[in-house]
Amino acid sequence: MLRQLLPRCGRALRAPATLRSSQILPLQTWQTARCYSIKPAAASAAKVLDLDPTKLSIQKTEKPKTLVDPSKLIFGREFTDHMLTIEWTSNDGWLAPSITPYQNLSLDPATCVFHYAFECFEGMKAYKDKNGDVRLFRPDKNMERFNKSAARIALPTFSPTALIELIARFAKLEERFIPNERGFSLYLRPTLIGTQKTLGVGAPHSALLYVIASPVGPYYPTGFKAVSLEATDYAVRAWPGGVGDKKLGANYAPCVVPQLDAASRGFQQNLWLFGPEEYVTEVGTMNLFVALRDKETGQKELLTAPLDGTILEGVTRDSILGLAREKLAPEGWLVSERKITMPELHEASLDGRLIEVFGSGTAAIVSPVRKISWKGKLVDCGLTEHEESGEVALRMKNWMEGRQYGDEEHDWSYKC
Repeated sequence: MLRQLLPRCGRALRAPATLRSSQILPLQTWQTARCYSIKPAAASAAKVLDLDPTKLSIQKTEKPKTLVDPSKLIFGREFTDHMLTIEWTSNDGWLAPSITPYQNLSLDPATCVFHYAFECFEGMKAYKDKNGDVRLFRPDKNMERFNKSAARIALPTFSPTALIELIARFAKLEERFIPNERGFSLYLRPTLIGTQKTLGVGAPHSALLYVIASPVGPYYPTGFKAVSLEATDYAVRAWPGGVGDKKLGANYAPCVVPQLDAASRGFQQNLWLFGPEEYVTEVGTMNLFVALRDKETGQKELLTAPLDGTILEGVTRDSILGLAREKLAPEGWLVSERKITMPELHEASLDGRLIEVFGSGTAAIVSPVRKISWKGKLVDCGLTEHEESGEVALRMKNWMEGRQYGDEEHDWSYKC
């Protein structure tokens, strides 16, 4: 079915033959004209369609896959029976969504996603609660970020509630792939790509949004395993005015070589530093949290880097901040979004004020950090030799899972 549909996405769309004087724009603006729905005068009254879940068609597979033993699941390696697809064109807007058997895409070699990285995505999960109901966790936050990412690279935006409804129906259809055991879930990957067939650089006139799903187990099958990081200043993940705060595929590939370099020296991930001050930003592809005591007052503080345009707006990051303000602040903790430098982190470690450090993300929820290699030193992050997690990280994991699996009814949990 996709092989029949997708060639429409790749057709070349012509610019208007004539423009009213009010439509004459600078070249840069014309390249993003899709955002302003600029069309010939005769077509100006045409209504561009938004996503419409009522038009969803479902074609079930005739060859259901055999379920993999949950204990043998590897993150992102197994996929479900179906996929959700929705085409978009600048003339018509969003076309009717469809769920079809999982299959290859058929795209022209000149499709713009291959040449100019018109691609963004989301990472989210569906969980099965004790009653067997399927739940999404804070899908509104994923859709908000998805729209921001799309708009930043001139791809179409959409109604968040409509896409949530479609993803919920898709997740419900694939619920047999979600093991009943705690710690297992269905990883959902909404993806949006530009599909116009052209080597010209400009806003795509056609796009494809699709969602695939992969059953996954606990990130740490045998329990928490604290990681060690290499502080990285020779490569930069993001910079002011860039797109580090968006979930674009182009942000990820350049990080692989530094990660391989760190691994060759015995470290599991990079700790990305920025600027001559060596600001601590993110760890690998995760946000970073630091728990420490104030030098003067001894007050405990949980902090993470502020959203200054270089930090990804992690849904797990936002959830941890919310939980910390709800549950740790009453215990006397200060919860902060502020900058901290690697020298400051090192000083806190030497003073015995560094309580713990952990990354946060959809896959692992939290990832405790044991040590950080920095300028020939190993900075101790507060764990004893026999500990794999600090108390804060462990409490956050338990609090998060309680809401993800519906143990605690909360508006963060969306029942499909």
